[in-house]
Amino acid sequence: MDIGIDDVKSYVNSFGTMAPVAYIIMFALVPLTLFPDSILAIAGGLAFGLFKGYIYTAIGALIGGSISFYISRRLGRRVVKKLTKDKLDNIELMINEKGFIIVFLLRLIPLFPFDVISYGSGLTSIKYKDFLLATFLGTIPGILVFTNIGAKSLDIGSNSFYISIGALILLILISIVLKNKFILKNVNKAQED
Repeated sequence: MDIGIDDVKSYVNSFGTMAPVAYIIMFALVPLTLFPDSILAIAGGLAFGLFKGYIYTAIGALIGGSISFYISRRLGRRVVKKLTKDKLDNIELMINEKGFIIVFLLRLIPLFPFDVISYGSGLTSIKYKDFLLATFLGTIPGILVFTNIGAKSLDIGSNSFYISIGALILLILISIVLKNKFILKNVNKAQED
């Protein structure tokens, strides 16, 4: 069964005045399902507009990241490996070495799975407050871009819609550069050590 952005929007709006709370809970529980965060963020922009969509998505992302982080801290490597389907690779080594900056850089890369970063961070020595701050700061561009696409998707053909698509393309290009310049370099370094 395929679930699309409109399906998520309709489901969220079915909660009426409790829609923001339902959306935040849905976003917070995404790490347990590994559902693509970007689809939910776009639906948040579609359902609530850019400003409220950003706020609700940011809150949900911080809660969801925290849940993943603490699942890793409490239940350990075996459970996390099953949840992430062995996608952790060298993330754990990089975060142990450079904590805040690696989580921040990984969060700037929307092509890098949000949940894997959170689960991997919980297995490291990074302090929770550093993880949370890096997550908050690093997700600002991605959340803004994805909620903006949702908010502008009702205006297909308008200048603001094309600007939101341009921002997405720019974010992806910047992500590729960051991934190649910083992350892959750190992965290679971690493998050599």
